[in-house]
Formats: sequence, structure tokens, C-alpha cells
Amino acid sequence: MKKSGKLYVIGIGPGSFEDMTIRAVNALKESQIIVGYTVYVDLIRENFPEKEMLTTPMRKEVERCRMAISEAEKGKTTAMICSGDSGVYGMSGLILELAEEKNLEVEVIPGVTAALSGGAVLGAPLGHDFAVISLSDLLTPMELIEERLRAAAKSDMVLCIYNPSSKKRADYLKRACEIILECRKPETVCGLVKNIGRTGEEMKIMNLLQLMETQTDMFTTVYIGNSTTKEIDGRMVTPRGYQHV
Repeated sequence: MKKSGKLYVIGIGPGSFEDMTIRAVNALKESQIIVGYTVYVDLIRENFPEKEMLTTPMRKEVERCRMAISEAEKGKTTAMICSGDSGVYGMSGLILELAEEKNLEVEVIPGVTAALSGGAVLGAPLGHDFAVISLSDLLTPMELIEERLRAAAKSDMVLCIYNPSSKKRADYLKRACEIILECRKPETVCGLVKNIGRTGEEMKIMNLLQLMETQTDMFTTVYIGNSTTKEIDGRMVTPRGYQHV
């Protein structure tokens, strides 16, 4: 049976047009309608001014996905956009769940997730094994988040922390640092990047104790180094282990 419509789920990267993949740009050019969270749609609006755009506010993810599916079912080529990568805390999984048994062609298009784009700003913090953990407990119990933090910290992997804090979760990053300090040294090299690829981009390098007392927000990505991570000329570097001496 021929599919009734095409639905792209697109990772647009950190926010700047230059950080979007060619594949993502081509899919957006092909789309008749672009659907997304209001903040993300505003990031690309000036680059696709001729497109019809539909938005929903934060915490309306299910409604947003159903809106995109509905437009695609009408036979329109539709794009659901996500910041970073569409599959890393993005909408691709939910779209695939909701589109099950519907007569739609769904294509997932990857993007540059914050761990990678922020890592490039800092230097090379993810040069070895690393774990990505979100501190948002909206969909994941805090007890489970703490278990994952503790396990990752014990493994000596670099940690990349998404959603480190918000107005309602002001002390979550401090709690995460306390857990990590159970098995990592206070002088562990850490870094953070705010507003990656957007106006006001800012990066800082510090140690784990300093990070524990640092205020962050939902637009900050945090990096906690492993036992080999170091600062080189103002950049955060985790060596892969190549012998170069």
C-alpha cells in the first residue's frame, strides 16, 4: 500500500544554521509544514520564511507529535524539528510510537547533539568513553538518575550532563556533584557551555568543587572529566591514550 504522506523527524543541531546538516536543510526545504517547540521553530524561522510553521509550548510534546502526524496524514510533507539530535531526548521515539499502524512514511534525520557541539566549544572533553545523563526528573525518577550518576562516576567515564538545573530544580547539579565526589577527586577538570551555537554562547572550565557551586540553567551543558582529563591552554581535553612522546 502506498504511504499517504511523508513525515521527517529532524535534528536541527544546537541552533545556528551553520551547525545544521546538509541532509536536515534539504529535508526542511522539501517540507511544506514545519512543526516544533516554539523556541526551536524561532531558531530556524528566518532561514525558511516561506514555510508554514506550527508550534506548541513546552510540555506539549504529545500534542505536537500528533499535530505533525495529522498534517502528514493529509498528504503534506511535514517536518517535526528537535534541537540537537532528534533521537537524543528528542521526538523521534514518540513519533514512531504514535505513528504505529498509520499509513505514513517516517524518516528520522540525525543532528549534532549538545554533547558534541558543546564539546567542540570546550576543546576535546569527550576523547574517550563517556556517558550522557539528563538531570530532568520530569519523566525519570530522581532515584534512578542518582543511580545512573553513581554508576557512571564509578566507571571513570566522562559525564556529559543535560538539563542540569531549572527554577524548580535549582540544586540538582549540586546534588549530582556530591554524588560524583564520592569517587572522584575535587580537582577533577570540568567544563560547561551555555547557549551553544546561539547568541550569548559562553564556556567555562573549572574543577568539580567549583562546579558544585555554579549556577546553570536548561540551556547549559555540563562536562565532568575522568581521571585523565586535563586543561590545555584554556581547553578541556580527555586524552585517548595515543603515545606521542
